[in-house]
Amino acid sequence: MRLAVLKERRGGETRVAATPETVKKFIALGCTVAVESGLGLHAGLTDAAYAEAGADVFADAATVLSGAGIVLKVRAPLGTGEGEVDELMLIPRGALVIGTLGADAAAAQRFAMLGLDAVSMELLPRITRAQSMDVLSSQANLAGYRAVIEAAFAYDKGFPMLMTAAGTIPAANVLVLGAGVAGLQAIATARRLGGRVSASDVRPAAKEEIKSLGAAFVGYEDEETKAAQTSGGYAKAMSPEYLAKQAEVVAVAAAKADIVICTALVQGRRAPILLNEAMVAAMKPGSVVVDLAAEAGGNCAATVPGEAITTVNGVKVLGYRNWPGRIAGAASNLYARNLLTFLTTFWDKEAKAPLLVETDDIIKGAQITRAGAVVHPNFLPKAA
Repeated sequence: MRLAVLKERRGGETRVAATPETVKKFIALGCTVAVESGLGLHAGLTDAAYAEAGADVFADAATVLSGAGIVLKVRAPLGTGEGEVDELMLIPRGALVIGTLGADAAAAQRFAMLGLDAVSMELLPRITRAQSMDVLSSQANLAGYRAVIEAAFAYDKGFPMLMTAAGTIPAANVLVLGAGVAGLQAIATARRLGGRVSASDVRPAAKEEIKSLGAAFVGYEDEETKAAQTSGGYAKAMSPEYLAKQAEVVAVAAAKADIVICTALVQGRRAPILLNEAMVAAMKPGSVVVDLAAEAGGNCAATVPGEAITTVNGVKVLGYRNWPGRIAGAASNLYARNLLTFLTTFWDKEAKAPLLVETDDIIKGAQITRAGAVVHPNFLPKAA
């Protein structure tokens, strides 16, 4: 079984889908591994390191993909007109494509027409068995860490309280909006750096998690908050009435904050606005907003997705896309291990090939296409 790993050609993507460590383990499973030259340069991984691990390194995508039965990606392969290389047309029919494909109905139909078995890792169900292959969690964890580091760099005062002979510099007041995986890591990192941290989340379970990390809870609570979480652990979209009350509480906290880190996402939807224009205008000049939801439209009304720093009334708003890609080495290591775990979980040792059991909950949740047909319920044609 030939396993192929391509360079990421989509703009701003610095991560890779396999590392020399995982290459060795794929070879131990019985695969031959082909990688494209320059694959891991942004993540600090050289062609020589891949070759030493046992991979065949080729200069062009066509040679890498020739005869491939498995293709690993971070982002979806490029299609016609999306770049210099039409990666989709080069992938052999019947190959298994695994990545965070960000698929919609049109993309699913394209995979099916090309005869590709596509697995989109961001669709994995949040169940115990899937934790070690959960790419959203592994990448969000690093994004939360990186958000605090970027905030400290942009903030022109100290993070911890500093007592000097010339006087005392107070600790930064940090407000974290959203206490999922990214938010909890942001809280922990900001606390380690010496910040005074508070945090907010609509989910009832988040309150105790916030307090357990030593942060103060900020939020409006009523009967609606008791049902603010899906069975998969994600935040639900809340009513306009609740959001108005929550906004009043957040506005007071944001006006006092030196740094606000926004991490709130609603699966499959545009990110909710948590900091509106009035809230940003009320923040202190020199304060910083870090928007981890920029790629989904942003939690802050002043965020310009893709802009490093936008300054509004003296407030710096960081709207980078692809936050995990800003810590590419660590993000690649974790992402590559997620893919390795997925494949080893569904590996037929005798056939030395993947065996994706259709009735398995993980496969039902993540597989988009199989044998030339769309199989994921989210992407099936709607009944008339």
